[in-house]
Amino acid sequence: MSRRISPVIPGFGLTLGYTLVYLSLLVLIPLGALFLKTTQLSWDQFWTIISAPRVIAALKLSFGTALAAAVINGIIGTLLAWVLVRYDFFGRKVIDAMVDLPFALPTAVAGIALTALYAPAGLVGQFATDLGFKIAYTPLGITLALTFVTLPFVVRTVQPVLADIPREVEEAAACLGAKPLQIFRHVLLPALLPAWLTGFALAFARGVGEYGSVIFIAGNMPMKTEILPLLIMVKLDQYDYTGATAIGVLMLVVAFVLLLLINLLQRRIETP
Repeated sequence: MSRRISPVIPGFGLTLGYTLVYLSLLVLIPLGALFLKTTQLSWDQFWTIISAPRVIAALKLSFGTALAAAVINGIIGTLLAWVLVRYDFFGRKVIDAMVDLPFALPTAVAGIALTALYAPAGLVGQFATDLGFKIAYTPLGITLALTFVTLPFVVRTVQPVLADIPREVEEAAACLGAKPLQIFRHVLLPALLPAWLTGFALAFARGVGEYGSVIFIAGNMPMKTEILPLLIMVKLDQYDYTGATAIGVLMLVVAFVLLLLINLLQRRIETP
């Protein structure tokens, strides 16, 4: 006669109910309301809004700069995590704490600071102007701001995985004659890649929806440096609520598809 074994911590039904209610109130219901508002538009009206040249330009800029920032942080963040985990030096704890600064710093403050620094008359921007290019008020400045705010996502996802990799494995590979590049490719990379993809996806998702740090350094020129969240705010200021929700749905669908593809790739890598 089989006997049902109770879990160590009871209350699965109650906790699941709280989880679903919490998730519904914060995520599902607001997103459902967004899609419901868009149903007031016909398909032709919806397509006219999302296919407007200004919307397409903002879409390309938002997702392109977010992707570029995620790739940059995927490289720099991995190197930073490697240094923090594998080396012990003076000031390491200070640098480790500074990684979380974008989480604590208001994004608007970060945007103002970056603009003051990289504007044509700024401390760094003036040297760029002398060389014949601008940083602020260009897609390069937007990418820089997104790189700043999304750095912790990659570092904090890669760092614990890197710390858990036994150094004995690397030493054994080296004793067997493996070169440093081979050790990284065949020993470290398979363990780091799922965490790296997670950090990359988080950084990309944060970059797509970022507003505060970008609004000052972007310049907000339509068709050039106008990001999609700003365009939504413009629609709201004009009381064009259906247009704003249509753009929001477009942004949500594209972001969801890209994140789904990244998660599928991550699951495929994790599956032996």
